[in-house]
Amino acid sequence: MRFVDECELRVEAGRGGNGCVAFRREKFLPFGGPSGGDGGRGGDVVLIGDPGRSTLYDLKHVRVIRAEPGAPGEGKDCYGRAGKDVEIRLPLGTVVLDAETGDTLVEVTRADERIVIAQGGRGGRGNRHFASPTERAPRRAEPGAPGEQKTLRLELKLMADVGLLGFPNVGKSTLVRAVSRARPKVADYPFTTLEPHLGVVTIGDHKSGLGKSFVLADIPGLIPGASEGVGLGLRFLRHLDRTRVLLHLVTFTGEEGRSPVDDYHAIRRELQSYSPDLAARPEVVAMTKSDLPEVQEAYVDAKARFAELGIELRLISAATHQGLDDLMYELGEHLMI
Repeated sequence: MRFVDECELRVEAGRGGNGCVAFRREKFLPFGGPSGGDGGRGGDVVLIGDPGRSTLYDLKHVRVIRAEPGAPGEGKDCYGRAGKDVEIRLPLGTVVLDAETGDTLVEVTRADERIVIAQGGRGGRGNRHFASPTERAPRRAEPGAPGEQKTLRLELKLMADVGLLGFPNVGKSTLVRAVSRARPKVADYPFTTLEPHLGVVTIGDHKSGLGKSFVLADIPGLIPGASEGVGLGLRFLRHLDRTRVLLHLVTFTGEEGRSPVDDYHAIRRELQSYSPDLAARPEVVAMTKSDLPEVQEAYVDAKARFAELGIELRLISAATHQGLDDLMYELGEHLMI
């Protein structure tokens, strides 16, 4: 299924049913009085957190979602039937905003969480409510109240513990494949990853019940200007918002004007521009592709330059699994799992 992480739709709760004007017409009871029942309430629009969903694709082309209106009241004091609620199942991590004001209305973060985003209208009162000593036979009833109507903007932010950062083709997807069962597409060209992927990493002996796990998010590679919408960056940077630790990957490319330290600074500038809070989170930096001789040679100089910044540069290889276990345990320590 295609990955969609943002969409817009209108929700309309059901209108309440109208109250009824009616009078008792029973044998031996010629002046039975008013007996109009109340209208039923309109149905609500309810959001539900669904851990089985990972995309907003099903809602991408939906324009309006309407709940059922309440039924009108009837004679003999019969109330109208309430309108059925309509449920919208959303992936965990969905942020719901008011499309007109941009205000955040709610965030769906818990499984099976139910949130009424648009409330149905109240049913109108029947004429029996308007009887009084001076008006024994009222011929008026209330109309049903309209339901709430809103235009929503939905934005999905992945629920992950660790977020992967780095330029395109530094080996992020390969790392996710190596340490989890996730299978993102891997190829030797930039922007192989066009959508985020989640992988569950297990530390320790999972079968004995002593193992721990965390979720690793692979997002498309970033390039300078990502925080301003260049490349794929701005659209996917928000998927790092809920991560607690950042894993920054660099490598040696041999391209003129690029080095692991230069790439690191470029990505850090984009992070700082997008969100200072995100840039301040704990970070681990690793140099990938250590199975390549040129990377091993470049690592000596890169390690020294990162040390000047107060950063310990790890050396790993997803192909040979060199350093991966130690790296995953270190991430687990940052997460205190």
